[in-house]
Amino acid sequence: MRIGIVSDTHDDLAAVEAAVALFEREGVDAVVHCGDFVAPFSVTPFDVGNGPDAGFDFYAVRGNNDGEWAVESTVDSFGTYLGEAGTLSFGGADDGDGAVDVAVVHGTSAVVVDALVDCGDYDYVFHGHTHAHGVEERGGTVRVNPGGLPIPVDGADDAFRVAILDTADRDGGAAPDAVTHHVLDV
Repeated sequence: MRIGIVSDTHDDLAAVEAAVALFEREGVDAVVHCGDFVAPFSVTPFDVGNGPDAGFDFYAVRGNNDGEWAVESTVDSFGTYLGEAGTLSFGGADDGDGAVDVAVVHGTSAVVVDALVDCGDYDYVFHGHTHAHGVEERGGTVRVNPGGLPIPVDGADDAFRVAILDTADRDGGAAPDAVTHHVLDV
């Protein structure tokens, strides 16, 4: 199973469309947005259809810049809105990879992100907020930040990045090497 991970698209339709195009080319089964769409119009390009033969399943959490509450109803019209944080389980016995348990949060609080990683309940913790991509394994859990749009803040990426987790690239547990970051030209 392949899972696209994106965050901090901040109403940039070119970035959203580039991410969707990459995820479609790469044949992801699901996409998780870690928050900061900002407005509903930048949610709708992720509605590429769902089901076994079309598009991908879509999940999202609320970011600190998602100022329009209609973001929730827009996501729910074709995907699953998880609120401030959520948990997901991907795969299982029928795909041969084994289930992958994921916690998703925007990441405004580093204390919350660290607590989710350190609690040991999840294989992966997805978050955004910092606009800095990264993958870190701690105690059997892998923290994944896909990055985001470049912003003028120390430590932020200089290009828009997204990530893909390929659960087939794991060797029975969470693996940082199963995550690939992609730089998108926007």
